[in-house]
Amino acid sequence: MNVYDFKAKTSRGEEKSLADYKGKVLIIVNTASKCGFTPQFKELQDLYMKYKDRGLEILGFPCDQFAHQEPGSNQEVQEFCRLNYGVTFRIFGKGDVRGDNAQPLFKYLTEEQKFKGFEPDSPSTEMLTNALKSHFPEYLEGDSIKWNFTKFLVNREGQPVGRFEPTASPVSMETEIEKLLAE
Repeated sequence: MNVYDFKAKTSRGEEKSLADYKGKVLIIVNTASKCGFTPQFKELQDLYMKYKDRGLEILGFPCDQFAHQEPGSNQEVQEFCRLNYGVTFRIFGKGDVRGDNAQPLFKYLTEEQKFKGFEPDSPSTEMLTNALKSHFPEYLEGDSIKWNFTKFLVNREGQPVGRFEPTASPVSMETEIEKLLAE
């Protein structure tokens, strides 16, 4: 099994096979428009522009499960990403990424790439950890998605090979991206 075995709903509600991305290096990320990590859209777009011609694709999956930080419609999400961050990579339709109703893709990703903790050197680690302990302690349990902007790196064979928590800057993934693109 790999990510190519999954389908996802586009922002227009159509099914799209992830097999359409065969041979590409992927970053799959759950996103939100009203989150402290939302500025990561800029770094993700910068990575996309830098590496898309070498085979990088970024797939954004808006999610409203974390403190209602993605309240807009699919169209509003698309417009927000384009207007505020110049996003040109694919943003899919809104959906759950944790729990019983999680999209199958995210159940697979979290089974393949376990939670190893937040980045100890990130200035946002303490803030996020404290917020989760205070308001959403159940989110800290297990390997599920902890918050918006959890990023999964997938190789050209469709295998998840890395997990980067919200506290990891997208730019911190660049060395791994370059390795995968060179393979």
